Amino acid sequence: MTDYLVPLSRFLAETEFADLPAAAVDRARRVLADSLAAIAAGSAEPEVRALTEKMAPSAPGAASLIGHEGRASTAVAAFINGTAGTFLELDEGNQFSRGHPGIHALPAALAVAEGQIGAGRTVSGQDLLTAMVLGYEIGARIGIASKILPSMHPHGTWGTVGAAVAVAKLHGANAQAMAETINVASTLGLATSRQTMLQGGTVRNSFAGFSGQIGVTAWQLVDSGFTGEADGLATIWGSVSSTDWQPAEMVAELGTRYEIARNYFKRHACCRYNHGALDALAMILAKPGTLDPNAVAHVKVETYSLAAQLCDRSPRNTLAGKFSLPFSIATTLINGSSGVESFTWEKIQDPAIQAFANKVEVVEAPAMTAMMPDYRPARVTLTFADGAVASAETTTNRGDTEAPYDDDELDAKFFDLATRVWPAAHAETIYDRCFTVDRAPLADLTQHL
Repeated sequence: MTDYLVPLSRFLAETEFADLPAAAVDRARRVLADSLAAIAAGSAEPEVRALTEKMAPSAPGAASLIGHEGRASTAVAAFINGTAGTFLELDEGNQFSRGHPGIHALPAALAVAEGQIGAGRTVSGQDLLTAMVLGYEIGARIGIASKILPSMHPHGTWGTVGAAVAVAKLHGANAQAMAETINVASTLGLATSRQTMLQGGTVRNSFAGFSGQIGVTAWQLVDSGFTGEADGLATIWGSVSSTDWQPAEMVAELGTRYEIARNYFKRHACCRYNHGALDALAMILAKPGTLDPNAVAHVKVETYSLAAQLCDRSPRNTLAGKFSLPFSIATTLINGSSGVESFTWEKIQDPAIQAFANKVEVVEAPAMTAMMPDYRPARVTLTFADGAVASAETTTNRGDTEAPYDDDELDAKFFDLATRVWPAAHAETIYDRCFTVDRAPLADLTQHL
């Protein structure tokens, strides 16, 4: 066992709720509420409903299928809920890890905790939050310590380790078992393709679901006596899936810097790489006067390399639209919103939006690329038919820790999403339970999901 894996495993095994700083706990409650709303809203999508109807009946169990009436086994619930949570591109994330640790760790942790409740064990809200925070922590730290191959999508990769650690924590794993879980789970991640998101391959929405499902299985393997290699993280992230591996990052400020407290939340219903440009567009739209989209002759978006890849002007479906800067700019400007309602099949097929997307040019600005990962900059310049120009730029996305949404904005997001499947009063109950979860048995929340 390598030097960093020993203290890391001990930290994950020995940290309890009382050890978590207030900032991490506060943010964990908000991540819980935000993630449950994203899962619930995603559960209403026709593909998720069809998948649930096919999978759930053959896998009975005690775990909630959020937004649906039935329940399922822990593995199936983790898979379906994780899949639903990414469907609308509104799940939270961590800019430093370049991924979404929460939607990988939470569905697995929640499903396992509910399975334990169903087996007669009393599981507290503190147990769930602790498992989620620690699963989030290791997933995010792997993302920080590595430089994932540019051809890979981050979903379904290091998130598998995060899910497995969360599950192991709920099972009371000691340091040795935690290390084994990390080593086993590290070799079970997906070989994901970034092209799925760029081309609208909706299989991409299942990647986080698979992380949850595999995380459950990884612990079952370890608990059954299976073993991994001596340092699976170093192998996978040092030579297989990543071009660089910095193991010191796995233990840097361990126990004092919690990654969940450095997360971001999303309001634009599309890929995070679009958000800088959409924030800049919002600055333009906020200026006095009414902007007529028909008067715009050309739009230039300058941004960092990862965002500049999102340049498809003719996305083939709603997922591809969420990963298209031209479409995101066009639908936001024409509809006056960057919410779920602007990324529907109707909007994808709207001739006016399609025509406007063809006016949008996306280019990489090397100086902006150099500012990553601390910043995600963008500059948007609108040129009008009469030659007039309107421009705005931003370095930090709204929702980041440097430019956070306030509680009212995040509350509005919760209810916008939750009421897609739950009556307002029911959504209010779930919201209240999320923010008091650490003061009650977990069943006080889960019985309402």
